[in-house]
Amino acid sequence: MIPVQVVGCGMSPADLTSQGREVIKQAQVLVGGRRLLGYFPDHPAEKIVMGKAPADTVLSLAELARDRQVVILASGDPNFFGIGPLVVRLLGEDNVVIHPNLTAVQTAAARLKMPWHEAQVISLHGRGWESLDDAIHEPGRWFIYTDPRHTPQAIARHLLDSIRIDVRLCVLEDLGQETERWAWLSLEEAVGRNFSPLNLVVLELIAPDHRIDQEPPLIKTQHLHLGMPEAAYAPERGLITKAEVRAVILARLELYPGQVLWDVGAGSGSVGLEASLLIGPGRILSIEKKPERAARIAVNREKFQVNNLEVVSGQAPGCLATLPSPDRVFIGGGGKALADILTESLARLQPQGKLVLTATRLETLEIARRVLLQGNFLLNIIQLQVSRTQPLAGGTYLQALNPVWIVAGSAQAR
Repeated sequence: MIPVQVVGCGMSPADLTSQGREVIKQAQVLVGGRRLLGYFPDHPAEKIVMGKAPADTVLSLAELARDRQVVILASGDPNFFGIGPLVVRLLGEDNVVIHPNLTAVQTAAARLKMPWHEAQVISLHGRGWESLDDAIHEPGRWFIYTDPRHTPQAIARHLLDSIRIDVRLCVLEDLGQETERWAWLSLEEAVGRNFSPLNLVVLELIAPDHRIDQEPPLIKTQHLHLGMPEAAYAPERGLITKAEVRAVILARLELYPGQVLWDVGAGSGSVGLEASLLIGPGRILSIEKKPERAARIAVNREKFQVNNLEVVSGQAPGCLATLPSPDRVFIGGGGKALADILTESLARLQPQGKLVLTATRLETLEIARRVLLQGNFLLNIIQLQVSRTQPLAGGTYLQALNPVWIVAGSAQAR
């Protein structure tokens, strides 16, 4: 396989290095979003649009790269909220070469003449509001990646509905283009304007005892702890075990140092990552069938420097056969294969082992009860209903999350 080249285009082709230009020139297959491909209308290579399923597109490139030079165009820097980690995960690090470039954050900081090493970066692209909600409780500076839903106007409206402290934001549009412009705005001003779809928001929250022209305080690095906010794991469209549910799951698992834990259907890896705080020198195997989610777990593992968690990208129950037998099993997903996953997990579970799973559907609950009872496991089932405070009309109300059943099975009764 000819190594696939991933070239960061920065803000525009003007940011390309001579090496990056030469790599693109040699491409026989050119892959990227429509905007990036549009920079090279006369390029003779076969062109493939990176659509809404980037993992599928990347996987299809392996065959093309057997005898052709494939080049993937990335905006900004491929390894900064970009496609680089996904390409490495799916094609293997020996089959990928990444060419870095400027990020929108770097460029914005240069335009605004401000340091960005002390700021935090939030991506709302394809995500919910949780990461922004978690950030706005203390003063600081944030660079925010937007999307068609989380526009600067929507961010301003969300902030107006959420907080009562001094705020200003800067919207930077079309960075690196001829139409580039930027302006500092109040929230009210931002709500009433239209912006280019190609934008970045810089947000400053100022404490009451700080003037607007003072430097915001250094934001502390977030460390892993039990009950992390969901946004800390950058989940896919909110698909994550909620913090309160996660705490009960970890309690039901009864984790001790030195154990082996299977986290099946790990999603963003939140349960396994927090289990690392309790399992000490043990092993956590986070099993996820979707490669892009497995890649996200690996990113979160590096982010929180968890050394005892291994990511297993594969389809359960088949991929479980080669794994070490577990002392504990958590099943957060399984779909149509749930019964088979349960059967295999119970068969492999160590003596005195425990299995915990979550269910939001009655059908899932019934499958879990049936399989566990057939295996002569002692069942303990609870329903957990969580409500969280949210602002409303200058006051506060409780917003209910979906109820969840937590099913715990003990092998002691076998």
